[in-house]
Amino acid sequence: MRTASELREQLKRIDHRSYPAYKELRGQYDFGDYILSIDHVQGDPFATPSRLSVLVSGSRAGFPAELFDTMPKRITLQDQLARAFGRAIQKGSFQAKGSGKSGLLSVSRCGQQVLERTALRIAGGGAITLRFEAGFPASGRTIQAGELGKMLFTILPEGVRSSLFYERADREKLKRAVRLCENQQFIREKLEELSLCAFVADGSILPRESGVSERPMKGAVPFQSPETLRITLALPDGSKISGMGIPKGITLFVGGGYHGKSTILQALQNGVYNHIEGDGREYVITDDTAFKLRAEDGRSISGVDISPFIKNLPNGKDTVHFSTEDASGSTSQAANLMEAAESGSRLLLIDEDTSATNFMIRDQLMSQVITPFEEPITPFISRVRSLYTDLGISTVIVAGSSGSYFHVADRVIQMKEYVPYDITRKAKQAAEAFPSMTGEKEPFPSFTKRRVPKPDPAIQKEDRVKLKAMGTSELMLCRECVELRYLEQLKDQEQTLALAYLLRYVEKKLFDGKKSLEEIGMLLEKQLREQGMESLFERGETIASLARPRKQEIMACMRSRADICALFEGRGKPYRKDRIIT
Repeated sequence: MRTASELREQLKRIDHRSYPAYKELRGQYDFGDYILSIDHVQGDPFATPSRLSVLVSGSRAGFPAELFDTMPKRITLQDQLARAFGRAIQKGSFQAKGSGKSGLLSVSRCGQQVLERTALRIAGGGAITLRFEAGFPASGRTIQAGELGKMLFTILPEGVRSSLFYERADREKLKRAVRLCENQQFIREKLEELSLCAFVADGSILPRESGVSERPMKGAVPFQSPETLRITLALPDGSKISGMGIPKGITLFVGGGYHGKSTILQALQNGVYNHIEGDGREYVITDDTAFKLRAEDGRSISGVDISPFIKNLPNGKDTVHFSTEDASGSTSQAANLMEAAESGSRLLLIDEDTSATNFMIRDQLMSQVITPFEEPITPFISRVRSLYTDLGISTVIVAGSSGSYFHVADRVIQMKEYVPYDITRKAKQAAEAFPSMTGEKEPFPSFTKRRVPKPDPAIQKEDRVKLKAMGTSELMLCRECVELRYLEQLKDQEQTLALAYLLRYVEKKLFDGKKSLEEIGMLLEKQLREQGMESLFERGETIASLARPRKQEIMACMRSRADICALFEGRGKPYRKDRIIT
């Protein structure tokens, strides 16, 4: 390891040389109270910025163990310190001048959710590893070492010392964040004990600023729970909190348009994550396996057992191992549901606006005209009860036009001007005047979940696999696109990029033609929990911009990758036909 003084001397030696001379700086440098590591140097000032990291020992950082002695608290503290460092360097970014990305200093931009990220990691003893990017300055492609010196010896040290050392930290803010995390985790663990699938605290602000903003809406109506569903919990910090507990089973949200039905559903689907102080949804806590289920017209399906919902197709097509290049709304929603069960989801969140009508319901008049023997689809309304009683999967449905689910719902909640009212008794009484659409009432049919992906030889042989994330809607693996736009619970582009690296990893390490997707998902979940996202890399090449996705999104992404009909060769070649063993 070299000293900071040696780094100064090295900068003087390479000043005004051609840009590749920057590569001589790679290595570690002792700055006294922290170690700076230059891990990767960009090829030119217009390329992806250089990767740097800072290591601060636990004794130097000085953060008390009680702030990070559990995994949820550690993730919270990591999140807070990454945000603090980002604020500290924001003003210093681009102060160093030059062409291209010269002078850039950047770290993960954390949103409203608290996510586990590679940007900042705290080890068991309190040692902190911070990963970030920097644009090494140049004039054209001529090194401006003086400008880099300004970044590394003036801007960066101040950012590090103001954010990664407890003596200069906003201690009250950190303590509040950790207390909030403890409370959130307590409620999340209480859900199972209380037979709840979600909790929404009184006073929560659910509406967002706009369709493209995650910030809370100003002047929004605070949430107020119905008396029949209100529960009060004593929190670890000594305070009490009241709110609506949504029991396991079947819950129906109804109401007129623009009265808040979709708003509460969106809050519930985001409640699988903890949120920062001031978000308004801090105490919207949902079962963390919850999956937003929808139709997905045109998706490819490979080897999925959709027979509990669709069978006896007129062309004799197999629905136990169903495959198609272009699924309809009903078949795609059926496949998505069965795949959610495969990934271990205990709660389905459904909005009728994004569902296939013929998958959700078939009314009496249609049943009289088109007999059950002529209709291959068993609608969801006929399976929703057994889905819960036999598989333990609860359902929350938003409905604005069909009251047929009144018959099967355990509770019906009306949203009126963003205020919920328990109208279960009223809905049940009204439903008595109408025939039930539930149809058959047998147990949920047995189904197969074992799908075994085969590896892609082209990727296994490739040393440098190109990866790219396009927001939260899609990613590129080599030249193949994996579409993710219907995975509505992905909240950060860094989660998408993490999925790309996960796909690369499973293609090289776990897709062997023997392990099923379910087994691979379980192995990955265990590995990420015990070893972190760093375990996806070799030779210590971890990048700074990954956020951990949930098992549900990982499984969905692997399925998209492995679907034999969804994968193009990328050069106009036919679809692959050999990727799945069923």
